[in-house]
Amino acid sequence: MIDIGVNLTNARFDKDRDELISRAKKMGINAMLVTGTNVAESQKATELSAQYAHYLYTTAGVHPHDADNVSANYLDDIRSLSKNNSVKAIGECGLDFNRNFSAPKQQEKVFAEQIALAEELQLPLFLHQRDAFYPWFQLLSPYLTTIPAMVSHCFTGNGDELDQCLSAGMYIGITGWVCDERRGKSLQALIPSIPLNRLMIETDAPYLTPRTIRPKPKSSRNEPSYLPYVVDKLAELYQCSAQDVINASSDNARHVFNLAEK
Repeated sequence: MIDIGVNLTNARFDKDRDELISRAKKMGINAMLVTGTNVAESQKATELSAQYAHYLYTTAGVHPHDADNVSANYLDDIRSLSKNNSVKAIGECGLDFNRNFSAPKQQEKVFAEQIALAEELQLPLFLHQRDAFYPWFQLLSPYLTTIPAMVSHCFTGNGDELDQCLSAGMYIGITGWVCDERRGKSLQALIPSIPLNRLMIETDAPYLTPRTIRPKPKSSRNEPSYLPYVVDKLAELYQCSAQDVINASSDNARHVFNLAEK
């Protein structure tokens, strides 16, 4: 299994990060992509990946929540970080008009700049979108054939949005949201519409703990070792084996992020 989205620099992991990585390995997680959400976190991610070379990889970018706080030279910082062999995508970047922690116009500006940077560097995009599909897709549309790959991270959209993403050639990242019997019902219904050759799996840890874990964990903190619960739910929805989900999603991740075979 390859977890394509882990916020491993998050402070909730500070006390047991090494043990968490050990647990992930024991559960069959062969690689993880550590999410960069701003320049400082992207820098931390590359430093962490150096401690676990050929196991941890990273993205480098600015999340829409952090768009208001970028420095004048933040693009140069991301460009510099991208020279590190562990950096496999630009992101997490996109638009979030649900929370609007940054002004929408600034979100669009910073997102557009990172899209152009991904084209310049010929790196995939690791994408965030919430309540902003139309402007998000509009900004991406001119680049659909010029950027190596686009991954719609933590997809929770509707059927029309899924169809547009798939028609555009995007990969679809599925998290523990699909295990939620309350919020995840509409996503569960869409899963069979996602071709296995476009599927990726992720925990988005420490967020989105699968609600199918039994016994229920004492902590609400999600971690990569819980990724098999996402796999099992997907296998149920696809009516295929868990190994089929693992093989397809791992092949996709290795191809898109240029990861070594394990």
